[in-house]
Amino acid sequence: MKYYKIVTYGCQMNEHESEKLCGILEKFNLTKTDDDAIADVIVFNTCTIRENAERRAYGNIGALKKLKKQNPEKIVAVGGCLPQQSGKADDLKAKFPFIDIIFGTHNLTEFENMLNRRLESGKKFIDISLDEYKMPIDVPVKRSTYPNAYVNVMFGCNNFCTYCIVPYVRGRERSRKPEDIVSEVKSLVESGYKEITLLGQNVDSYGKDLSPKVDFSSLLEQVAKIDGKFRLRFMSNHPKDVNQKLADTIKNNDKICNSIHFPVQSGSTRVLALMNRRYTREDYLKKIKMLRKTVKDIAITTDIMVGFPMETEKDFKDSLTLLKKVKYDGAFTFVYSKRSGTKAYSMDGHVPEDTKKQRIVKLVAIQNNVNKKLAKKYLGKTVEVLVDEFNTDCGYYMGRDERGKAIHFSSNENIVGQFVNVKITKANGISIYGEIV
Repeated sequence: MKYYKIVTYGCQMNEHESEKLCGILEKFNLTKTDDDAIADVIVFNTCTIRENAERRAYGNIGALKKLKKQNPEKIVAVGGCLPQQSGKADDLKAKFPFIDIIFGTHNLTEFENMLNRRLESGKKFIDISLDEYKMPIDVPVKRSTYPNAYVNVMFGCNNFCTYCIVPYVRGRERSRKPEDIVSEVKSLVESGYKEITLLGQNVDSYGKDLSPKVDFSSLLEQVAKIDGKFRLRFMSNHPKDVNQKLADTIKNNDKICNSIHFPVQSGSTRVLALMNRRYTREDYLKKIKMLRKTVKDIAITTDIMVGFPMETEKDFKDSLTLLKKVKYDGAFTFVYSKRSGTKAYSMDGHVPEDTKKQRIVKLVAIQNNVNKKLAKKYLGKTVEVLVDEFNTDCGYYMGRDERGKAIHFSSNENIVGQFVNVKITKANGISIYGEIV
């Protein structure tokens, strides 16, 4: 074997887990490739949060049937949330009998052993056992996002939002020890990483299962004390748990970015109750006011969906007015899709697809208008940017400021991984351009 390929679907959590899979595969002296034809091992790290991600995974797995027939020694593995969902492992096995290994979110640490056994015996293996006390942390990591790095602080979720499959496929909340997190971040900073993002399905619940208990704000303070110049981000937050202490912690620690992802999901109190979000529109807006009062110029982004079961036209208009009122720095907008295994799946009053499409177009248009207005406010300002990459297509370097805004600029030398000051000279729609000063 010489080469491996990993196909990742979903969020930052999955991206980081793919880095762990890369670390495991490189223990086999394999080199990463994007070519299905030459890859000796192909791993699909799947997601079930959105129907589209699941559909794409099925399509891409099925496309390997011909290659697998031509080369029976090619190993195909499917992991992540999809196999963990009830009945999906059997479905994958039936539809794609050429799959060699199927493993769930709790079995990432077993992947090396499963691959070894497949190589030695030629047999196929399935392991989707849900050990809620197990955390995929004691594995090698091949990081691919320099100068940024992801660090898990916890796994699982206890919230059981009615549209969400996560608690069923990732289990209940389990927090890592704070000293282990601090040690990992310290090692990353010493290795030259400049931006650390702490990950959890709901980081605000961090530490509730530890003894002695420690809250997320206290963890942030410990990490922010690490020596060296770096930025600290975190996601995702649940509005019901965000409090004044968290806002004060952001304000009082220069290394913690003045930004927060604050997913509202809907602007309607009635729909929020149907979603089991455990806050009202009014509660949410009070916390927006508190965050902006406490943290100067804080950037707030959100997730918001349309077409949840029983969403009326009035409910939808509540979401539109919320977007206009809050003026988010960015919003992930999406259409509700049914997820079997969730409570919302069996709810009455599913919104017609045509209505969903009409609503998402209106929602996106409002947020795009907000984005354009906010981008123009950058004109003439000088901001510190962490350079993430060089875009060969357009010939610009791209980086982000503390508030997470993407900024494009030129440089005569390779400056990826450096902090530079950039004066903003153009805001073309939502794209921002500047010059190094």
